[in-house]
Amino acid sequence: MGPGPSATPSGRRLLEAALLVVTAGALAGGGIAWLLGLPDIADVFWAAGTTVAVVPAVGWVMSALHKGRAGVDVIAVLALAGTLAVGEYLAGALIGLMLATGRTLETAAEQRASRDLRSLLEHAPRSARRRRGSEVSVVPLDEVVPGDVLVVGPGEVVPVDGEVTAGPAVLDESVLTGESAQVERAEGEPVRSGVVNASGVFEVTATATAADSTYAEIVRLAEQAGAERAPTVRLAERYAAWFLPLSLGLAAVAWAVSGSAVRAVAVLVVATPCPLLLATPVAIVSGLSQCARRGVVVRDGGALERLGRARTLVIDKTGTLTVGRPRVLQVAGAPGGPSQSEVLRLAASLDQVSAHVLAEAVVHEARARSLSLTVPKEVTEEPGRGVTGTVDGHRVAVGKAGLAPDELPEWARAVDNQALLDGAATVWLTLDDVLTGAVLLRDPLRHDAPRTIRRLRAAGLNRLLMLTGDRPEPAREVGAVLGLDDVRAGQLPTDKIAAVRAESDRAVTVMVGDGVNDAPALAAADVGVAMGARGSTSASEASDIVLTTDRVGRLADAMDIAARARRIAVQSAAGGMVMSLAAMVAALFGWLPPAAGALLQEAIDVAVILNALRALLPVPGTRPALEPEAESLIHRFATEHDDLRDTLDAIREAAGLLTTDHGPRALEAVREIHHLLTDRLLPHEHAEEQQLYPALNRQLGPEATDTMSRAHSEIERLSRRIATHVRLADEEGGLRPEQLDDLRASLYGLHTILRLHFTQEEESYFSLAP
Repeated sequence: MGPGPSATPSGRRLLEAALLVVTAGALAGGGIAWLLGLPDIADVFWAAGTTVAVVPAVGWVMSALHKGRAGVDVIAVLALAGTLAVGEYLAGALIGLMLATGRTLETAAEQRASRDLRSLLEHAPRSARRRRGSEVSVVPLDEVVPGDVLVVGPGEVVPVDGEVTAGPAVLDESVLTGESAQVERAEGEPVRSGVVNASGVFEVTATATAADSTYAEIVRLAEQAGAERAPTVRLAERYAAWFLPLSLGLAAVAWAVSGSAVRAVAVLVVATPCPLLLATPVAIVSGLSQCARRGVVVRDGGALERLGRARTLVIDKTGTLTVGRPRVLQVAGAPGGPSQSEVLRLAASLDQVSAHVLAEAVVHEARARSLSLTVPKEVTEEPGRGVTGTVDGHRVAVGKAGLAPDELPEWARAVDNQALLDGAATVWLTLDDVLTGAVLLRDPLRHDAPRTIRRLRAAGLNRLLMLTGDRPEPAREVGAVLGLDDVRAGQLPTDKIAAVRAESDRAVTVMVGDGVNDAPALAAADVGVAMGARGSTSASEASDIVLTTDRVGRLADAMDIAARARRIAVQSAAGGMVMSLAAMVAALFGWLPPAAGALLQEAIDVAVILNALRALLPVPGTRPALEPEAESLIHRFATEHDDLRDTLDAIREAAGLLTTDHGPRALEAVREIHHLLTDRLLPHEHAEEQQLYPALNRQLGPEATDTMSRAHSEIERLSRRIATHVRLADEEGGLRPEQLDDLRASLYGLHTILRLHFTQEEESYFSLAP
């Protein structure tokens, strides 16, 4: 419904503003004349206002008919014409003002609701400062090519995707991600276009042109985002399909029963809910705005409405439910060989020269543990086999073991079995041609994945299916941990398309993915959702919704928003219709004259539009708001969790060692565990109890941390038990046979509790922070 297909937004706003001024002036002028005792002049003013309103109203009807729609604007035209015909000029002027007010209110609501989407366009940079040698010049953004060195000043927008080459860079990424927290990017780290420099000057080397950069893709999506007609809006027009003949029928009955055309006009006056059908797009546009604030770009209102009706979720694993990058799960060493730390240090020293994704993970873990790496020499890399070279005078190889499973030594077979059980990849370390150690790597679950799955079910999804090209073992483990309804591994793109189409035949289906291989399935789904922060361009282009932050939890936010916007839209349509029907019945019996009916209908229309504007308000309970103190503590303790991973590995290794070694080496391993518990782990747990949990309790309630406190007590108990074993062994000059079973059980039990406890904290608390 609008002034015509060719009208520009600015022309439409100008027309609506002029109509509001003229109709309000005519109504006010007529009112003054009537108060001065000049009824004829008052009628002239009111008739003029009515006539002026008829012209654009006819245009709106013609525009709707041109689009194949016959809405209740027809009733507005009939009511305006009827008031002129029967001389009820005051009622006509009131209807004219109602139309103008409704149009103006709807436009203002749309402008407010879409300001977050428009801000993306307004934020887009137009130029860049390029440095060549010692000279810095401002150039149009289109002239920037990969390899150019760009200077980004304080408060400026990073113009293209690149890599920090002179920094560090402190960035505000809220425009893209919705997160208010600033992030720091060190030299060599990637940075996305569209983020704002929140600190001093830094330099970035372009890795893409402006057209191929992250921000350009998001801008293209934002340009498509708007209040397109969703099924809910068409539902309102279906209401109009029966509401229009019903209104005309009631008007005819009123005229036939009373013999008065005035009563028929009164029925038509109260059956003029033009802003009623504008209220549904207002609710949808408001929902789009809320999604944008949460870092979710929705292409159109239809996608938002379908998301609100979704009942099935099909989701990819890698990069969606998991982090998308392998991480070290465990380090193991041969009995009598180097320690775990030394195994990791040797492997990482050699892997520094490899670009393999597993090598990057090994090096990252070694640096996170502050291990001193050596520059390797005489390095060669064989694709599919691994890397060999000289480290600290020793011949080192990292990669495949080069042995058949039955040729592996006993300790290595145990590691191989462990990798199979954990769904992990194994990188073997050979030292001077002897198999010496292993590093197990796995793509871990995102911390917020379990919470997100629960929220998605609460939002209305009753079937969750995971499709992945990965192996069955890790896929099934992820499905079991998250409680998914179905897991299908080894899926090709064609398999994913077939699965998505089959699910769509049963219910409205959402597909979430991030890779090139997900793009066809995203396009086939009722609602395709792309992980846009690190996902492929093809996935983003094939999707209806893009998560601009690397958190799948934002989909749960979007579902809550979509369901609420759709519910409010339906409420507005149905509520307006019910109130209008009640007023029509009153007018039929002569209880509501045309002028009073026009005032009442004005109130009805304004009420439903204001109700639709409720969709602009944040959805309650989408995410607990954290105080700065709690957020800071979460980041601190999350970092400490990462630092304590080697302690968990050491506990498990010591427990396993007790199975084969009861002598001084085993005692020394247990004594080392005692020191790790005393010096590192227990201080961490005590600090959580005294600092983190009280901060969380103030916002989440004490019941949120009660079970975690109980876990702390059990960790303390087992730690004391291990300390007692160490003291007894020292007094007796070694471990006694009667100690072994209990000590082994205590170590394994502590390892299990710590793994579960860390996972629960990361899921329940750490996932709340940006």
